[in-house]
Amino acid sequence: MSDRRTTPLPLPAGPLIAFYGDDFTGSAAVMEALTFAGLPSVLFFDVPRPEQLARFPNLRGIGIAGIARSKSPDWMRVALPPIFAALHSTGAPLAQYKICSTFDSSREVGSIGAAIEIGDEIFGNRWIPMITAAPAIHRYQAFGNLFATVAGVGYRLDRHPTMSRHPVTPMHEADLARHLATQTAIPSGLIDFVAMKQGRADDALAIARAEGAQIMSLDVVDEETLAEAGRLVWEHREAMQFVVGSQGVEYALIAHWQRAGLIPVAEPPRAAPAAARIVGVSGSCSPVTAHQIAWAEEHGFLGIRLDPTAAVDGAAWEREKDRASAAALEALSAGLDPIIYTARGPDDPSLPELRRVVETSGVALDTVNDRIGDGLGRILDRVMRKSGIDRGIIAGGDTSSHAALALGVYALSALAPTVPGAALCKAHSDDPAHAALELALKGGQMGSPDYFARIKAGGESSSKPI
Repeated sequence: MSDRRTTPLPLPAGPLIAFYGDDFTGSAAVMEALTFAGLPSVLFFDVPRPEQLARFPNLRGIGIAGIARSKSPDWMRVALPPIFAALHSTGAPLAQYKICSTFDSSREVGSIGAAIEIGDEIFGNRWIPMITAAPAIHRYQAFGNLFATVAGVGYRLDRHPTMSRHPVTPMHEADLARHLATQTAIPSGLIDFVAMKQGRADDALAIARAEGAQIMSLDVVDEETLAEAGRLVWEHREAMQFVVGSQGVEYALIAHWQRAGLIPVAEPPRAAPAAARIVGVSGSCSPVTAHQIAWAEEHGFLGIRLDPTAAVDGAAWEREKDRASAAALEALSAGLDPIIYTARGPDDPSLPELRRVVETSGVALDTVNDRIGDGLGRILDRVMRKSGIDRGIIAGGDTSSHAALALGVYALSALAPTVPGAALCKAHSDDPAHAALELALKGGQMGSPDYFARIKAGGESSSKPI
């Protein structure tokens, strides 16, 4: 590791990091990581109004959740500049463009390269650190290549059973610099884990920058390299440093701050009280979510399939939402916990059928996907209002973005942990009907098999009575 012996300065007062997330689940994971480390944070669903911000004093993290992951570079060039300007106005020493830990992106959809170019114009840093991996959620980067595990088995991302077949942004290249080069001409460099472990990271950074690299990808393979990545970002930051990465950025900074004695190791957060009933919606195509739904069905939940092909026609979609809402309310009346879902994994027959119907309908796929996400949110909202249920789950990264907006919530704060990256949150809304609303936003790849039951139990393992 580094042989630097400088005494770190105390952390500055006020917000330490302001971030924009390219989807809602990942944004919530950042807020969760900071809060449970003893750094109070809130995630807003839009640039917060002054009166909204004033409701949360002494924040150390300020987040804005977004939907850039499902949008085009043209959309980003319009939507991101005012958001980045809002991050800049917080005065935090770090401003982050939060990406998915599986680097979901392409030239056409969710372009990380386009977002970096926009951020570079606003922040103007000489270097842009990029931390994608996070061992806590089983993401690892070695020699610039990203790896992720499934059921304890590690896969290079271009061979990952889900990400290599993602329906929107399939990953065909695990080397992140190569993948990023298809999206931006800004040159990239790498600080590999060998340099980090041998104490040469500072020299490697200086050499890469001298050779013209501006985006600097940082390997992370374990807790040692995680803390070293955090140190590099913190000690080499410029005035309002723009940084790109997953919640691995926060894990790395926290690891460094704790190791340097700048913050204490926080006490483990407590679970929330168990809920009598919960409602879940899922637009995820991940096999992880499919297994979670199957496990839930075996333990007292009721799966309700929603036909996504109905979303190509407005009237048919309204009828389908009505049907699913009625079925969920009937399940609750029968003492069951409903989960309304659109697919059961990447091989679900609904996926090719949806593509076929969209191609013959003349309706844009983006329009249909937006309708599905919004529809799931409106079903969840309707069922929770009519039943009085206050705890809900939204599964799927892109789904969560649209569905959460449909609930009329303006912010989330972390309430209780479950597994890293998928906590139970307190929702903040101006609507009195949602004054006690609690939400869990879960990315497709996140969570244990008993995830739905754990949220019902308030974050505790399902081995406890539910």
